[in-house]
Amino acid sequence: MRQMFSIAVIVCMLTLSGCGYNTLQETDEQIKASWAEVLNQYKRRADLVPNLVSTVKGFAAQEKDVLLGVTNARSKVGSVQATPELINDANAFSKFQQAQGELSSALSRLLMVTENYPELKSDANFRDLQAQLEGTENRITVARNRYIKAVQAYNIVVRSFPSNLTAMLFGYQTKPSFSVENEQEISSAPKVDFGTSEATGK
Repeated sequence: MRQMFSIAVIVCMLTLSGCGYNTLQETDEQIKASWAEVLNQYKRRADLVPNLVSTVKGFAAQEKDVLLGVTNARSKVGSVQATPELINDANAFSKFQQAQGELSSALSRLLMVTENYPELKSDANFRDLQAQLEGTENRITVARNRYIKAVQAYNIVVRSFPSNLTAMLFGYQTKPSFSVENEQEISSAPKVDFGTSEATGK
């Protein structure tokens, strides 16, 4: 009797025009696409780090602690397995954003140090890396914002009636997003505008 009742409930839910199943599918796919772009931009940034460190080291080898900090932060980012399943695990997601935040802070410290080396700031290779990093940081911000909005739309569907019943039935759960603290940290670092006439062209 109980089993028949459960089947009847399932049938009724699936025949409801507003059950939300299709919306869950669409919003879930949007999250996956947005997350892939976030990872792509973070990888782009990580790939810039070795060349950036090498260039700075050529002019400021004495800044060992700062250079080592960037290298270690990049290694920590690389140690986090950024798989598609990560967005379903709040703890893993937290570790991921913490590692990315540490790399952002390390890069910010590195770029602050370069202010003390005029020859480095005027180096063509460094200026090219600066422009690439600035563009990548902008793309990271855009990608993160899209991901945040995609998660918000999806989580609303998961929590709203009657789609929340469909979500429970098919195992859809809310997904983690970037925290406010992390958002503020990432959006303000690293700063790559050196404010000089040479770097800005003003």
